[in-house]
Amino acid sequence: MAEGSRIHRMIQRRMGSGYHAEVSMKCRCEFEEYNLLVEGRADGVMDTDPVTIDEIKGTYRDLGRMKGPDPVHLAQAKCYAHFYARENGKAEMKVRMTYCNLETEEIRYFESAYTAAELEEWFGGLIREYRKWADDEIAWKQRRQDAIHGMAFPFEYREGQKELVTHVYHTICHRKKLFLEAPTGVGKTISTLFPSIKAVGEKKADRIFYLTAKTVTAAVADDTFRLLREGGLHFRTVTLTARDKICFLEEAECNPEACPYAKGHYDRINDALYDLLTSGEHYSREEIEAYARKHRVCPFELGLDLSLFSDGVICDYNYVFDPHVYLRRFFGDGTQKGEWIFLVDEAHNLLERGREMYSATVYKEDFLALKRTVKAYDGRMEKHLEKCNRELLLLKKECDGFRIVESIDSFIQAMTRLSGVIEEYLENHDDSPVRREVLEFYFEVSHFLKIWELVDEKYVIYTEFDEEGRFFLKLFNVDPSENLRACMDRGISSILFSATFLPIQYYKKLLGGQEQDYEVYARSVFDPEKKALFLSGDVTSKYSRRSEAEYASIADYIHSIVARRHGNYMVFFPSHSFLRSVFEKYREAYADQDGAECLIQEEYMNEEMREAFLKRFEGNGECELSKVIHMEIEVEEETSLVGFCVLGGIFSEGIDLKRDRLIGAIIVGTGLPQICTEREILKQYFDGDGEDGFDFAYRYPGMNKVLQAAGRVIRTAEDVGIVALLDERFLQRSYQRLFPREWERFEVVSARTVAARVEKFWNDWL
Repeated sequence: MAEGSRIHRMIQRRMGSGYHAEVSMKCRCEFEEYNLLVEGRADGVMDTDPVTIDEIKGTYRDLGRMKGPDPVHLAQAKCYAHFYARENGKAEMKVRMTYCNLETEEIRYFESAYTAAELEEWFGGLIREYRKWADDEIAWKQRRQDAIHGMAFPFEYREGQKELVTHVYHTICHRKKLFLEAPTGVGKTISTLFPSIKAVGEKKADRIFYLTAKTVTAAVADDTFRLLREGGLHFRTVTLTARDKICFLEEAECNPEACPYAKGHYDRINDALYDLLTSGEHYSREEIEAYARKHRVCPFELGLDLSLFSDGVICDYNYVFDPHVYLRRFFGDGTQKGEWIFLVDEAHNLLERGREMYSATVYKEDFLALKRTVKAYDGRMEKHLEKCNRELLLLKKECDGFRIVESIDSFIQAMTRLSGVIEEYLENHDDSPVRREVLEFYFEVSHFLKIWELVDEKYVIYTEFDEEGRFFLKLFNVDPSENLRACMDRGISSILFSATFLPIQYYKKLLGGQEQDYEVYARSVFDPEKKALFLSGDVTSKYSRRSEAEYASIADYIHSIVARRHGNYMVFFPSHSFLRSVFEKYREAYADQDGAECLIQEEYMNEEMREAFLKRFEGNGECELSKVIHMEIEVEEETSLVGFCVLGGIFSEGIDLKRDRLIGAIIVGTGLPQICTEREILKQYFDGDGEDGFDFAYRYPGMNKVLQAAGRVIRTAEDVGIVALLDERFLQRSYQRLFPREWERFEVVSARTVAARVEKFWNDWL
């Protein structure tokens, strides 16, 4: 973009006094129901006879191979020519397309002439095609607004829920952010969506982005919209699916030569889009795929186009926050602000996702590998790859395992030059046998340079060797708050909510909150008597205490809890190795005695295996057991099911096992992340920032995992269950101050007393 702007200025300065640069133009088309305003800015207007509209485009393409101007570029210039002729009463106009190679500054012109009548007829055709879209939008928004005004809350308000809805609505009205701790049962999805939709109805906003980290929470939002539609709401919503998941090819390749849905896509997309828009109000993955096949268009692009016409967009965090994936249809120039509301579900996940999205890594070995690959095809690229490799070699020689780096300016200069060389190669070598390898590497280079533009005092630059001995350089965004805030500032208001948002100031600080933004803690509506919270004081997951005896003691605890009542339990561990050590002890000593089937979370589980695992807790999916069960037991008529899972893993959050599908969660350890380079960088950074570095790097993230795992048990007002925290550290005040309000009542147990206390709890309810 910077190079393109430079080229524009260079050409415009050369053109002399008869050349008028950056001329704003507009055309108003009046219809009965509304006026349509089309406006833009021409790069240049030349005082020639006839007057010439100049449109400048920077490119890395070989200009000698161009057969004519890009049709879209030419159409843009013809619009300006029509505007000028209409405004100034000109009978004829000329259009000049000016292409300039960004590297060589070579220029090539394509000129054409049109009568005013030709331009008017051509532009009139565009407007006639577009008008059906404008007519649809006007009619739809009136229908939407009328429906919202008549919309009522679909349930009887739970205790405190009406106040929560009011908090969300007022936050939107004041165009602020709200950080909402909303325990399970509060109904946070409906409590955030309902007031947001009402705000749209009052014209305080125009679109809602419901942002999720997982597919399951997106489904909850989808169900909530469906529920409101059943009550009379008219609100178009689209669920966006990642390119790799929705692509019809085995491997996504967005090339017309490789994909029949990409070839001719733009010739058919308008019909596909209009057909789907007029078919209903929610556009799910299944519907998008069906219409994409019907019209032979790209399903991913069809979904993105639908977002422009939808009132609610359900999508992953990436579509708003990721510097590469964000929706350019809405946030194209990075400064555009729209009348949008961002609802960020399970927002505790956004912190680590933010660090990931705004960090970048390059490996020295990758430069050498591509250098060998392109050697026979492009000597110039090979030379620039070697320059980057030499810069990394200097950094490698100074790195003794790990090193924080103060300056990488010379490497960035070499990378910038390499980026230009690769881009030129890709522009001019569509049929290169190494194109795929070059393109993939180009994306990595582009990402690194993009992140480099963001580097400030909230970054740490370091070098290290990975476990395989590869040397890498990383731009690590330790505090992503500024980057996240900049994205949220594109809308009018953001509501960030989670069932585990403690301590709230920690998340507010690191997720882009400011002093004037709001915080709300919604009380749990569940009866605290229906949950027993036990803390053990005689076992731990500390590394210094890990032993066969400690594993056996933890297995004793599991037995003491499971044996008291048959049902479904999940036991969460700090790692897979710890899990297996305790599992072996439990299987040998107690599984038969407890009549327990045991499932183990594998280190890798595909979607089918995950579903099979969860179906066992729902009483289904027996035919899938062979994939996940690790022992066969002769079970009694009444049995227990014990899932051995990893804390912070796929089964510790985002799953909804209601009523008797899960009656107990046993959590081993405090969830502390393993000590590693980046955790230590975080600790040192926040110590230097006046915070408690250990809390920020270890204790808070660990406790969030514990809270999430514990939250699997009580999901509805009818649920009754047990949560046991097995680690002596939970008795410390530094951990108990992080307990949510609904954990105010707990009981300390030991291996000697736990069985009796669990027995008493169940006797009180049975």
